[in-house]
Amino acid sequence: MAATLQRISNVHLATMVGEGYGLIQDGVIIFDQQQIHYAGPRESAPSVTVNDIDGRGGFITPGLIDCHTHLVWAGSRADEFAQRLHGVSYAEIAANGGGIAATVRATRAATEAELVKVATPRLQALMAEGVTTIEIKSGYGLSLDDERKQLRAARQLAEQHPVSVATTLLAAHAVPPEFRDDADAYIDLVTNTIIPTLAGEGLADAVDAFCETVGFTPAQTEQVFQAAQAVGLPVKLHAEQLSNQHGSQLAARYQALSCDHLEHLDEAGVKAMAAAGTVAVLLPGAYYFLRDTHLPPVALLREHGVPIALATDANPGTSPIFSLQLMLQMGATLFRLTPEECLRGVTVNAAQALGYQDRGQLKAGLRADLCWWDVDDLATLTYQFGINPLVACWHQGSRR
Repeated sequence: MAATLQRISNVHLATMVGEGYGLIQDGVIIFDQQQIHYAGPRESAPSVTVNDIDGRGGFITPGLIDCHTHLVWAGSRADEFAQRLHGVSYAEIAANGGGIAATVRATRAATEAELVKVATPRLQALMAEGVTTIEIKSGYGLSLDDERKQLRAARQLAEQHPVSVATTLLAAHAVPPEFRDDADAYIDLVTNTIIPTLAGEGLADAVDAFCETVGFTPAQTEQVFQAAQAVGLPVKLHAEQLSNQHGSQLAARYQALSCDHLEHLDEAGVKAMAAAGTVAVLLPGAYYFLRDTHLPPVALLREHGVPIALATDANPGTSPIFSLQLMLQMGATLFRLTPEECLRGVTVNAAQALGYQDRGQLKAGLRADLCWWDVDDLATLTYQFGINPLVACWHQGSRR
């Protein structure tokens, strides 16, 4: 094992252990192709035979984690974006077959190989900025076969790239056209067929739903949670984005990994999430793209100790954005998060939002997912956008 060890020295470590950055000035990190062996001060580093790397006074952070994306879809909604800018309403676009229905049609028509092909550049853009773990949701198939196809495509992306993919079954994303007048019947299909079948095939790591006036009711959402619970899958929820449906409290009762969006979250929901250990995943890209003005309750989340994560929400309709570094900047400028909160939001807290305890920090025994940044101050990662300061990235100890 000694021959496979690598050591980066002349570097500062943002361990994310404890509060803030968990910063270790003049640190050393030693790792192999599986895990970190040492992350600490230079003077305490063990003497071992290693492949030495000069960190050139930069910073090492955990590999970045994008814990909420819809990365696998077909088609484009750029034409709808242009129509809206020319004054056409979303209702008119939807009435003409646009909106999510257009993405569902295109995704259903695409083959699994085609879905992998169109998703690849999106994934590669995120990887180029230091993403080593990404969550990918389904939700544009809305049938057993097409949800399966999306999840299989997500798994293929992981096989073809040095990145870890967590798959989330989001069949309860919208009501498909064939069930337009009977959402309850569609929820029956989701709970009685789609969830147990795809869970049995090992394609889903978690189950999500969209609890909203334009999505599913709390009662329908609870049926989804019960079906997930029956097959042993954890849950998460698109909650309180457009209105307060109290979905966060419902999700907390099911020990949800995360509640996401949360612009209309109230204190009761915050308290419920805090008690359940549920992570608040904020999505500034969607907030920006939709030109929202209702901020998530960051002060309440801080007051009650709810971990805050950030993610791209990469999707065709409300956040066609493939830059987690941009989310750091937006998290600060739009939501007034501190630089420390932003970086924790794409490392240790993002790992928690996916139920992972083996990554997101620089600590002996954890996975060797690392980013090396050429910056003089970690705040630079939040302060600027457009120049990528990533020098190198390791996924499970292998340099990409």
